Amino acid sequence: MKGLFISGSGTDIGKTFIAQHLIGLLTQSRTVAVRKPVESDCTLVDGKLITKDASKLIALSNATDNIDTVCPYRFESCSSAESASKAENINLSLGHLVKACNSNEFVVVEGAGGLLSPMAENTLNIDLAKALDLPLILVVKDELGAINQALMTILAARNSQLEICCVILNQFEANTLDNAVAIRHYGKCEVVVYSDNSVEEFNQRIGKLLNLD
Repeated sequence: MKGLFISGSGTDIGKTFIAQHLIGLLTQSRTVAVRKPVESDCTLVDGKLITKDASKLIALSNATDNIDTVCPYRFESCSSAESASKAENINLSLGHLVKACNSNEFVVVEGAGGLLSPMAENTLNIDLAKALDLPLILVVKDELGAINQALMTILAARNSQLEICCVILNQFEANTLDNAVAIRHYGKCEVVVYSDNSVEEFNQRIGKLLNLD
């Protein structure tokens, strides 16, 4: 299976936003399937659970998969995926998640929460990433503390022998912290900054990393 696994340093750091942007770039040259195998904090509408993140990914994908394929495990509870599944007495395992991510197309998989967030019974995000064996994109919010968050996440990934494609610093607001330089130096990996003010530069740099030329 070919594709990317998108995770990061925690929640509310813009993983889905970055995933959408990457999917938009990738679909210019190939068919791209998307997977968000489990999502909690879904909204109940007319008896159906409506996703927030998975629906956004589907909107950018040019594959023909429906929501049940993209996100088969959906929960209303606002908690970790493991906790949400247990609350509903649903047996959710690493094997279930791996099967849910399967695709014959190039696939972009977005995890839930940070790289060490619980996803299923005795399963963290990092376990799914390792099982899928896809290059890893780590998203980190570009703010004070980002260096520590990024380096801890990089260390965890390397301890599990994961291939890190790059760290994407998601800059919500312009700053002068220069986190990218420190993360690149201490983390010894590619670091790309996403900012609304430098989208073209980001596209060029990430395009080279993903071989989009």
